[in-house]
Amino acid sequence: MPNHRPLRLSRRQIIRSILATTAFGAVTKLNTGCAPSSNSSDTSSANGSGNVAVGFIYVGPKDDFGYNQAHAEGAQAMATVPGVKIIEQASVPETAAVLETMRSMIEIDGATVLFPTSFGYFDPYILELAVEFPDVQFFHAGGLYQEEVHPDNVGSYFGYIDEAQYIAGIVAGHMSQTSKLGFVAAKPIPQVLRNINSFTLGAKSVNPEITTQVIFTGDWALPVKEAEATNSLADQGIDVVTCHVDSPKVVMETAEKRDVFSSGYHANQAPLAPKGYLTGAEWDWASTYTSLGKAFVQGKTLMNGGIDHVLRGGLAEKFCKLSPYGSAVNDAAKADAEAAKAKLLKGGLVIYQGELKDNKGNVILAAGEKYEQQNLALESMDWLIEGVKGNIDG
Repeated sequence: MPNHRPLRLSRRQIIRSILATTAFGAVTKLNTGCAPSSNSSDTSSANGSGNVAVGFIYVGPKDDFGYNQAHAEGAQAMATVPGVKIIEQASVPETAAVLETMRSMIEIDGATVLFPTSFGYFDPYILELAVEFPDVQFFHAGGLYQEEVHPDNVGSYFGYIDEAQYIAGIVAGHMSQTSKLGFVAAKPIPQVLRNINSFTLGAKSVNPEITTQVIFTGDWALPVKEAEATNSLADQGIDVVTCHVDSPKVVMETAEKRDVFSSGYHANQAPLAPKGYLTGAEWDWASTYTSLGKAFVQGKTLMNGGIDHVLRGGLAEKFCKLSPYGSAVNDAAKADAEAAKAKLLKGGLVIYQGELKDNKGNVILAAGEKYEQQNLALESMDWLIEGVKGNIDG
């Protein structure tokens, strides 16, 4: 006889089936709210009993010491805004699974605003569902909104975190004794390349001869490959390592074991590397999300023009910040880093200016030319600067 396995449906799927069979049930459900699921496979939760239900979706766990934790901390800050209810679901892959999660948050939890935070959620999943639910606002971290191309209820927000990476690069440049830096990166998308380049430019402002070796792992969360990459960098004599992966935890811990300095990303990883942690580029989503939460309660939307479709900011706008300096950081490094930070806060420092070449010898910016932070060319970056050792083509 064939081996039949029992069909297991999540609580959300069961509720959606019930709602689909009775209009009265649908109205009742959407107006009475939904308690957090006790099913361990469903990580969503609701906080408070506000009037505006806002859903947050993460590609990994909320306590990853990285990308997802930074967004989750920001979501909890938004939850303190009177009139806002937060719904969360973690570990949702960048596949059609996110469609199910978003649809459930809308139809079951009554969400009118969604923050699907991972890069791969945007196209086609957010764009597809935004057409189906024109009254729901979809905010994506990093996806570039294009007027007359994308739905009016889709917005893009992101921070110039490469400003913090530039400062972290200055610290790394001071602390490196070998003039060799290492960078563990997930995928060669523009945001990742921008961080690699800015970190290297900061270091080169201290030591023009410095180089950065990049290793791409191929995906956002591959702990084994991240450990292997960090060990490979250490084996090459590299003495400062940073990264752009979802959870820097493995990179920081491996660097610490190898007595290599580390520079963090997304959140503060200092507890993971008490001896070697120098500083890091952190997101400050608490400020951004709190402001947006207040706007939602006031009735402002993307569709009525109350909220801009493209939200960007750097250190000055509190989209990002720098981790506290570690005990190993010397006074000279701190002084140069603080000087650069002061200039960036006042808009007096341009990271990308000519002459600037890529690592294949092509001129990106001629002498006298520059890219201000707001220049959209930086959001479509497909090159690595001179001094970066690595290949974005695989």
